[in-house]
Amino acid sequence: MLELKDVSYYYKSQKDKTILDHVNYQFKKGIMYAILGSSGSGKTTLLSLLAGLDVPVEGTVCIAGEDILQRGLNAHRRDHVSLVFQNYNLIDYLTPVENVKLGGKADAEELLAQMGIDEAQRKRNVMQLSGGQQQRVAIARALASKAPILLADEPTGNLDEDTANEIISIFQKLAHEQEKCVVVVTHSRELAEQADIVLRLKKGKIADDTDSGEN
Repeated sequence: MLELKDVSYYYKSQKDKTILDHVNYQFKKGIMYAILGSSGSGKTTLLSLLAGLDVPVEGTVCIAGEDILQRGLNAHRRDHVSLVFQNYNLIDYLTPVENVKLGGKADAEELLAQMGIDEAQRKRNVMQLSGGQQQRVAIARALASKAPILLADEPTGNLDEDTANEIISIFQKLAHEQEKCVVVVTHSRELAEQADIVLRLKKGKIADDTDSGEN
């Protein structure tokens, strides 16, 4: 579904500091992936490239075999990808329903109900919700687009353990029951252990993870 072909990335002013070094990988639907890596390893950069928020210095990112640059980055972001951020990125003066409607044409009330946001909470200012509730709103907004690919950047980093586990369970269901391709960037070994496939970014390379330790 989503493929990295010989992708390299570095800041042009710092060519000696390679962030991604000729990375090749295919992400498939119906699978939840976790990408591990230390701070500065390039996890967020990789997610930005998959989302079409940035472009590789070398190589291509493809969707269904077609370069997303040829298809158009705006079209890629609109049609194929939904994003969940660690800091939620909600519009703070809107309600949960209004925030979700910004994500697409799906039924906002139904999506919020599926995420466990009750009717009273849906009508409040979103900033009156807890962190876990705000993250659920952010996920509902991402799902409103009906995009087949969900990309999440440290989605449980600000959440307590119980809420984090509930969010992980939601991601698993999206992959296994709705056949979405779910890619979660994290430094959390606990989250990664719940994924179908664990990848590690290290020294600009990506590989299946076989190391049992993670900081």
